[in-house]
Amino acid sequence: MRIIRITSTAFLSSLLLLGIAAPASAQGQQDERKDHPEQQQSKPEQQRAQPQQQRQNQNNQQQRAQQQQRAQPQQQQQRQNQNNQQQRAQQQQRAQPQQQQQRQDQNRAQQQQQRQNQNNQQQRAQQQQRAQPQPQQQRQDQNQQQQRAQQQQQRQHQNNQQQRAQQQQGRDQNRQGQYAQQQRGNERSPRTQEQHRVEQSAWQEHRSQRWDSDHRTWQQRGGYRGYRIPDDRYRGYFGENHGFRIYDLPFEVVGGYPRFQYEGYWISALDPWPEYWGNDWYDNDDVYVAYVDNGYYMYNRRYPNAGVAISISF
Repeated sequence: MRIIRITSTAFLSSLLLLGIAAPASAQGQQDERKDHPEQQQSKPEQQRAQPQQQRQNQNNQQQRAQQQQRAQPQQQQQRQNQNNQQQRAQQQQRAQPQQQQQRQDQNRAQQQQQRQNQNNQQQRAQQQQRAQPQPQQQRQDQNQQQQRAQQQQQRQHQNNQQQRAQQQQGRDQNRQGQYAQQQRGNERSPRTQEQHRVEQSAWQEHRSQRWDSDHRTWQQRGGYRGYRIPDDRYRGYFGENHGFRIYDLPFEVVGGYPRFQYEGYWISALDPWPEYWGNDWYDNDDVYVAYVDNGYYMYNRRYPNAGVAISISF
């Protein structure tokens, strides 16, 4: 029985203690809320901030996704560049043996060319050495060449002298023949009446009716192509200072043209003589032969402005 009382007493004590403790804890909670009003007020704000944080996280995730999408082509390009680099590296690795072989071939070709050039140089040097005579032999050859050249020059000089002597002799003989012929040509014999009539008829047939249109110069005829009188003979017997008359010179008609002989040369008239000359000019007028404008002409001292084209021959 005592034991039950004690238990009841203990139970009652416990209840009393709980009753006292509960108000105290409630009072403590109220005191805490009073002491921390900011914590009570932050809960609604935290509740409102949670959707904003979620939206911010979603935006960040979207931005990262977009950045990843934009970065994908760059990554693909990078991967492509890496692949290309790897392929080039592999190709270079594969090509290295070929390049090495090519370089070796080039080196061998260069060495072979160098050896060939050296051989050619040696051959040329040997040929030059073989071609070069000894100094003494070379001097002897030069002396012999000089002697032969001197002998050849002497022979040539002698031949030239002989040729000039022969030419001079031939010219002297020709001059002697010309002089003899001229002397014979200058021998004047009296004409008979028949010869005078033939000469007069020949000259009259070649009288011009209109001199300006009937005569032609040597330039119009294409140039003089007959015999040319040597200069020394021309200066001695021809030109304006050496006049003569035709009346007692050897005369003949050849091809219908009258011609006469003067100082060993036959002079043939190719132009008709001017109509205003006198009828007997060939007997009474002094004439002369002159070389004018690349051709020979016969002039009448009485009428010096008209030149009759003539041809010279032996």
